[in-house]
Amino acid sequence: MKSDELEEHCQIESLISAISGRWKLLVIYWLAQGSCRFNQLQRNLGSITHRTLTRQLSELQETGFVSRKDFRTIPPHVEYSLTPLGQSLIPLLYEMHEWAAQNADKLPKTKTRPG
Repeated sequence: MKSDELEEHCQIESLISAISGRWKLLVIYWLAQGSCRFNQLQRNLGSITHRTLTRQLSELQETGFVSRKDFRTIPPHVEYSLTPLGQSLIPLLYEMHEWAAQNADKLPKTKTRPG
């Protein structure tokens, strides 16, 4: 492997690390539809727990893909949305969706989620 290929591989590794896990790409998918409140995201995702969604959103904020807007109201009103960096992942996400649709018969079957 050439040194420039190795450097490119490491950059891909950083991206995979930032978006890996069962839920992060799905969170990004739902936020690509528009800003969401926490409970709406949780409903959209189905079986994700409150704790797990909190952790995933926090990690996505740390990596700069998601922003959190606190309206400082009572009752609390917080919305999550994609940052410009997060929005730049949308074409990649749609390409992955297209690939999965074209190769669905070759992929292992997954459990359908409720909702």
